[in-house]
Amino acid sequence: MNTYAALILAALLAEYVLNLGSDLLNLRHLQPELPAEFRDTFDEAEYERAQAYTRTTTRFGLVSSTFGLAVLLVFWFAGGFEGLDTVVRGWGFGPIGTGLCYIGLLVLGRGLLALPFSLYSTFGIEERFGFNETTPRTFALDLLKSVALGVALGGPLLAAILWFFQSTGPYGWVYAWAVVTAVMLGLQFFAPRYLMPLFNDFEPLEEGALRESILSYADSVDFPVGEVYVMDGSRRSNKANAFFTGFGANRRIVLFDTLVEQLSVDELRSVVAHEMGHYKLNHIPQRIATSVVQTGVLFLLLSLFLQVEGLFHAFYVDQPSVYTGLLFFGLVYSPVDLLLSIPLNAWARRHEFQADRFAVETTDRDGPLVGGLKRLAETNLSNLTPHPLTVALEYSHPPLSQRIEQIRAAARSGSTAA
Repeated sequence: MNTYAALILAALLAEYVLNLGSDLLNLRHLQPELPAEFRDTFDEAEYERAQAYTRTTTRFGLVSSTFGLAVLLVFWFAGGFEGLDTVVRGWGFGPIGTGLCYIGLLVLGRGLLALPFSLYSTFGIEERFGFNETTPRTFALDLLKSVALGVALGGPLLAAILWFFQSTGPYGWVYAWAVVTAVMLGLQFFAPRYLMPLFNDFEPLEEGALRESILSYADSVDFPVGEVYVMDGSRRSNKANAFFTGFGANRRIVLFDTLVEQLSVDELRSVVAHEMGHYKLNHIPQRIATSVVQTGVLFLLLSLFLQVEGLFHAFYVDQPSVYTGLLFFGLVYSPVDLLLSIPLNAWARRHEFQADRFAVETTDRDGPLVGGLKRLAETNLSNLTPHPLTVALEYSHPPLSQRIEQIRAAARSGSTAA
């Protein structure tokens, strides 16, 4: 073990301990008494069920992450990275083909190890708490489609990245950045029309009060939208959600069928108003721009990483290559990414507050938005009292109690201004 290996090991263990501490604190932070704010939505039995769901999923996550770290360390210190590299190099496919095989085999191995956890999560935990609607056939088809898309889209993109770093000199990272950015932006247009329908059915929202209310509101805030779709989310889960996707002619408002069933017209209108707020306040372009900048920084750091031979030796690899460097860089960057998630999540939570305010100001009502969010929390068995550290590390949305407080403050300030 060289100095780089010691530092990398320390960083990975620190990441694990930080996540472990956050999870344990989150479990201890569960409040036995139902908060007064939610007594109009939750009953005591439902609140206990939500807490049980948090405990179960958190403990399962701890088992899964511990297993994943243990497998990584055993594979690392047993010389697995070097052993696999020796085997794959012997196939004689050249640097790009060898890299695709090497990374593909590791991704396949990781997927196979994760499969039992995914099966238990879906057919064990989610089934036990009444969420799961996924059949074994749907699960298998989803898995096969995901693998096929990964090979069809991810394979050529990975080959291009490897080629740029292998063949275009010191500016290879710039070319890789440009191509990945183009793919990211292209998927914003391509995915809603061609990829997402591979997994779910999207039907236009039928004529009626809900459609009229949403389109009337969109017109009132000058938000052009081609169509409102209902997605068959109930095919896999009873959880409810809504989202926007795409740009321009491909822009879609998508409501889960479970959401349409569970919320009133006014509540759904407020939820959609919140989502429109993200667009009107330019949150989406800001997030895309941030992702583009992050991608560029990552590729720049990768280009520097590839020049440090000791980092390859840290993983017992004797012959440095772009493909092993790309893989090892991902491992090294993981703890850094966890720390970066703190300011990025804080920024995302600020956007949620702003979108809530937009919804209140443009609908002139706070009750439906608060009611809709409470119903979603009840339906999804949300943790109503998360620990601040867990919020900082994991939450892109503020805790519901904070959102409700800010929504009501926005309504009060609007009334005062009027």
